Amino acid sequence: MKYKNLSNSYLSSFCLELNILLQAGVTLADGVLMLWEDEPDTDGKTVLRSLLDTLEQGLPLSASLRQSPYFPRYMVNMTEAGEKTGRLSETLKALAEHYERQERLAITVKNAVLYPAILLIMMVAVVLVLIIQVLPIFNDVFARLGSQMSPLALRLMQFGGWLSDISTVIAVLFALIIVAALAAWLSPPVRAGFIRAFHNIWGGRGLTGSIASTRFISVVSLAIASGIAAPEAVELASSVSGGTAAADKKHQHCLSSLQEGRTLSEAMYSAGLLTARNGRTLSLGDRNGMLDTAMAEIAARSERDIEDEIDRIVSKVEPTLVVIASVIVSVILLSVMLPLMGIMTTIG
Repeated sequence: MKYKNLSNSYLSSFCLELNILLQAGVTLADGVLMLWEDEPDTDGKTVLRSLLDTLEQGLPLSASLRQSPYFPRYMVNMTEAGEKTGRLSETLKALAEHYERQERLAITVKNAVLYPAILLIMMVAVVLVLIIQVLPIFNDVFARLGSQMSPLALRLMQFGGWLSDISTVIAVLFALIIVAALAAWLSPPVRAGFIRAFHNIWGGRGLTGSIASTRFISVVSLAIASGIAAPEAVELASSVSGGTAAADKKHQHCLSSLQEGRTLSEAMYSAGLLTARNGRTLSLGDRNGMLDTAMAEIAARSERDIEDEIDRIVSKVEPTLVVIASVIVSVILLSVMLPLMGIMTTIG
């Protein structure tokens, strides 16, 4: 098992449980031992066992996490910062909230993509059945009646025949898409490559750009809550949530602005990482000694804005697909039924 297989929900629960144990006065070694004994999953026991072996040797939590092959580098760095600042419990709680937000965001995006995708596939399938299977039947009926379908219906039937002729090529392409999807699903490196390619193309614009900025804000918020200074927080967030040309450009601009002496709110706003409203909130928090509180509020607000934006997009996409499908099917059927009704009227 590799650390990438640890889900955000697992990491959130793990950090929350460690925080509870620390607040109860239980040592980390004893606490992880308790978690290991209660863990029902074999893979989960393996993860906890790798951590327990080093904790029992007297190493701090961050060193134990670093030596374990399962935990992400970001979690290790945040834990180390919490230990240095004496705020380990608060850091673990903040990490739990961070991974919970990431899990909710991932679920929101998946749900937003899944239903429209299924609806689109069904729409295409219905249209293909009509032009490949149904229209030829109607064409035979018209031929027996000594007539022919409308020009639109004939063109659609010819297009369906062309699709039928190249069905082997379509099947091969479809099979390749399925193989690529399975490879991305089963292989984390392949999946990461697909995601990186997508982000490099679309990551700096629209909804994907907003999601990338929200993740960056969330990491900065957690780093500041753990006692890390703003430049180091931005640098850490860049290393964790970067990786695309558009995101890296924004992060570098923000870091350069901080090095020039600008405040965090000015740096993030000028880099396009904060809206004007959030920039004003962060500026007020910074001036009044509540930078961590303001940053946490901005992270939560940014996540809500993303969820609202996804809901707005889905609310437009779904009825649009339904309308398009209805119009296409109606046009196809009317192009056949109206001439047929005319023939039947003449015969009658």
